[in-house]
Amino acid sequence: MDIPKKGFYYHYKHDPNGPMNEYAYEIMGLGHHTEIEGLTESLMVMYRPIYESSVYKAGKHWDLRPVASFMEPVTKDGKTFPRFQKISDQIIIAELAKIRDQMYP
Repeated sequence: MDIPKKGFYYHYKHDPNGPMNEYAYEIMGLGHHTEIEGLTESLMVMYRPIYESSVYKAGKHWDLRPVASFMEPVTKDGKTFPRFQKISDQIIIAELAKIRDQMYP
């Protein structure tokens, strides 16, 4: 199973022509549900939005998603692509880090 690395990611709904932080997320780490047998089935990605989503407004807590769901591809309008794509552009990463630091002091 592929395991996502810590860092910033765009969700497939991100519009490159929209705000830089729209549908941007930061992976904080991995965890697992202690009551589920088998690490593969229970492994979760812990991440938080870098935009004012309903999760952010509800208390600035982290989202959890099973690794398999986080890593699975999405098909939309006949095209298949990753659900989340790691951001590698250092300029974008620096700007998202600034936004993160303001949102999560």
